This record gives sequence, C-alpha cells and structure tokens, in this order.
Amino acid sequence: MNKLSKLLNIKYPLIQGGMANIADALFAASVSNAGGLGLIAAGGNDANWVKEEIRKCKKLTDKPFGVNVMLKNPEAAKIIDVIIEEKVDVVTTGAGNPNPYIPALKNAGIIVIPVVPSVALAKRVANAGADAVIAEGTEAGGHVGELTTLALIPQVVDAVSIPVIAAGGIGDKRGVLACFALGASGVQVGTILLASTECPIHENYKKLIIEAKDNDTTVTGRSVGAQVRVLKTPMVSEYLKLEKTGSTFEEFEKLTLGSLKKAVINGDIDNGSFMAGQISGLVKEIRPVKEIIEDLFKDIEEYKNTLEIL
Repeated sequence: MNKLSKLLNIKYPLIQGGMANIADALFAASVSNAGGLGLIAAGGNDANWVKEEIRKCKKLTDKPFGVNVMLKNPEAAKIIDVIIEEKVDVVTTGAGNPNPYIPALKNAGIIVIPVVPSVALAKRVANAGADAVIAEGTEAGGHVGELTTLALIPQVVDAVSIPVIAAGGIGDKRGVLACFALGASGVQVGTILLASTECPIHENYKKLIIEAKDNDTTVTGRSVGAQVRVLKTPMVSEYLKLEKTGSTFEEFEKLTLGSLKKAVINGDIDNGSFMAGQISGLVKEIRPVKEIIEDLFKDIEEYKNTLEIL
C-alpha cells in the first residue's frame, strides 16, 4: 500500500484542498467516500461552526476526514480545541505557524499535515513533529508562494524524512505520475474538484473554470505580500491596476471585501474573487467527485509503461 494511503487509511493517496467558504461537511464527505481524504475548511469561521460541520461529516461518512485550519483566524486556538475534542482524524494547516499546536494535536492522536511553500518551513514543521507536509507550488489556486511545484517538490523531499504531498498544477493522471516521479507520496487537489457536481459553489464559478484557457489565471497581492491566484475578472483587472499605482492596503481591502463569497455564493463575475489554479485550462466538464478521483489513478501503472523513458 502507498505510504500516504497507509498513514491516512484511505484508498487513494489524495487529499482535497482546504478551500475556505467552499469545503463544508457535505463536500468533505463526498471526497472521503470516493476514497480520498476530504477536508472541512475552517477558513474564517468560528469554532462552533467547525464543531457543527465535523458532527455533520461524521454522519455522512464512516471514512477518515480532516479539518483545514487557517491559523490567522482569531479563533484558531479554539478551533484546534474543538478538533481535539471531536477526535478528528487529520488536521492540515495554512496561513501561519502550526508548531505551537502540534504537541497537543499529536498527543490526541491526530495526524498533522501543514501546507508549506518552501524548504525552510517544511524543515521547521518536520522538526516540530508534523507527520507529513503538503508542498504547494505557485500553480495552485488561492494563496500561493513563489516556487513552482516542479522545483519545490524534489527539494522538500530531499530536506525532510516525512511523507511529502504535492499540490499545485495537478489536473490528471499525468500530473499525479509526475509528482510521484519527483518523490511525492501523494497529491492534494483543489481546482479539479471545484468542477464537480458535489461542489457547493455557484454554477457561474464552475462555468468559468471549465471555459478557462491556459493563461486565464493571474496572481494578485504581490505588492502587499498576500499573493492569491485567481481567474481573471473585471474586479481582478481593477486590483492589478491599483497595484501598479501603489495604492494603500485599505484601498485593496475596500475593493476585495467579501469578494470570495460573492464568487462562491452569488457567482458575481464582475465583483467576485474566483480562486483557481493554472490547471483550470485542463478542466473541460463538470463530473462527480468519485469519477474525478478515480480517473487520476485509474490504469496509472499501465500509463507509466507507455511513457518514452530512456
């Protein structure tokens, strides 16, 4: 059995991306029931919301699932307490330093997998006791670093002794196989799961993804140190103009306030922030989660044998 599959007790070595305002109990359960590891995204929600979603998910699946915690959330410590109380299987973390929380989570028997954009952070969390790391390249949707998946994964693999999960730019079995070749033990995917029948985003959001071309994403926020990869929309064009003119952080906040919810809930193409990865150009149709995940691994060994390798 694959090392990651064994660690997480799942069929496929795949983790669903922790997508704030999107990944609820129903969505996480659909991924877990399909053989991957579904995640409830705590995002900016409070601890009570997270508790309710965890309890819903337990009713929807008997498979392992996890919670993604954005550590910049003011309620992060309370959310960690809820996760421990509810005995969740796995925690993934982002947007902050997870090290202060790792001992308590590990003592509760919870698997801890931080998302990292660099070798330095991967080494820090590994030394603090993380069970694995998700090394995410800049091709991914949402908050991103600078290194590409192709460059980042082998460097992280060489730097730590724990399993490395590759994320960013994975859209089909070719991407999965490439990540294994780089030394990864599994993959995390997000964008391809946005275009699923179970994903609770507005149909306009799904339509933008399946109609996207290879260059239809861009990164905003470089000027303020908050890089986010999104699909190009009128609001994004305005944001990039503001960045060129050296606008203040407050001006950016005013423009983007509530923009993710405008995308997810309202499908507001003019004012929404549609987070998606560069792999959007590979996504051509909306399919069930189970079919999407199975296709990533179906006949992958046979496909490997068809490759022209010296």
